[in-house]
Amino acid sequence: MDLKKKALFNENGDIDVLKRKILNGNTTNLNDFNNMKYTWVTEWYRQAMNNFWVPEEINMNQDIKDYRKLDKFEKTAYDKILSFLIFLDSLQTANLPNVSEFITANEVNLCLTIQAFQEALHSQSYGYMLDTICSSEERTKILYQWKNDEHLLNRNKYIGDLYNDFQEHKTAFHFIKMILANYILEGIYFYSGFMFFYNLGRNGKMPGSVQVIRYINRDENTHLWLFRNILLELQKEESQLFDDEKKKIYEDMIRKGVEEEIKWGCYIIGDRIEGLTSDMICDYVKYLGNMRSKSIGLSILYEDQQQEPKSMEWVSRYANANMIKTDFFEAKSSAYAKSSALVDDL
Repeated sequence: MDLKKKALFNENGDIDVLKRKILNGNTTNLNDFNNMKYTWVTEWYRQAMNNFWVPEEINMNQDIKDYRKLDKFEKTAYDKILSFLIFLDSLQTANLPNVSEFITANEVNLCLTIQAFQEALHSQSYGYMLDTICSSEERTKILYQWKNDEHLLNRNKYIGDLYNDFQEHKTAFHFIKMILANYILEGIYFYSGFMFFYNLGRNGKMPGSVQVIRYINRDENTHLWLFRNILLELQKEESQLFDDEKKKIYEDMIRKGVEEEIKWGCYIIGDRIEGLTSDMICDYVKYLGNMRSKSIGLSILYEDQQQEPKSMEWVSRYANANMIKTDFFEAKSSAYAKSSALVDDL
C-alpha cells in the first residue's frame, strides 16, 4: 500500500466525515469540533487539556536533601533513568510531527499536537528535577550518559532505529511499525523507570520526584490510549496491514520491547535496590506486554503472566492519577484534572 503525505491547504478536501480516514484520506485540515468521525477524540481531547500541569509548582525541597543521602545504587539508577527518559521524550517531541504528516484525520492530529506539547513538558520536567537537586556540571553529565554508557545507548537505539526506518521507507507497513513503536514506548518502555521512582516513594524518599513522575505517568497513559485507538482504527480501515504474517511481526516487536525493558530494568535496578528484585521486574513487564498486546487484538505473549503480580500492586496505586494528592506544604492542590483520568488498563 502506497502512503501519501497529506496536503496542507486542500480546497478540494472532503467535508463528509464518513469519507474520513486515518491514512490516505482527502482532508481539508479544518478543525471542526462538532463533526468528528472518530468520536473517542472528544473524551481524549478534554482529558488531555484537563491534565495541564507545570513542574515548577511541585515542591522539591525534600529531594534536595534526599538526593545526597541515596545509596550508590539508588543514585546510579536515578541518574541513568532520568538520562534515558529525557532522551526518549525529546525523541517523541521530534518525531510526532512526522506521524502527523501522514495522518489525514484532522481530529487525530489535534491529539498529536497536544501530545507533542506534553512530551516537551516532560523533557523540561526531568530537567527541572536535575536543576533542583544537582549542579549544572552534574546535570550535563547525567543528560548525556547515553553517549558513553553502552547499555543506555542500545536502550535508545531500538525505538530510535524504528523511527529512523520510517524516515528511509515511507510505506504504510513501516508507518504501522512506527506507530507500534510509539505504543511500545508509551506502554512498556517507561515502566522500569516509573517503578523505580514509585519504590523510592514508598520508602519515603524523593517525594517531589515521585510527584513529577506521577503526572508524567498520567500523561503517558493518555498517549497510550491515543495510539491504541489509532491502531484499532487502522485495523478496520487497512486490514491488509494486519494479516496473520504482519500480526506475527507486531507481536515480535512487543516481545522485543518487553525483553529490552527487562534487560534494562535488571541493569539499572536488578537486586540492588531495597524493595525491588529482578524477578519482580520480569514478572511485571511481561504482564504489561500481555496487556498491550491483547489491547490491540494481538495474542497473549506470556501465558503465565496474565494477572497483575501481587508483588507489584503498589505500582498501580502510585500510578493511579485519580489518587494524586498534594503534600501539606504546597500552596494548592496539584491534582489539576477536572475529570477522572484515563486509567492504565489497556
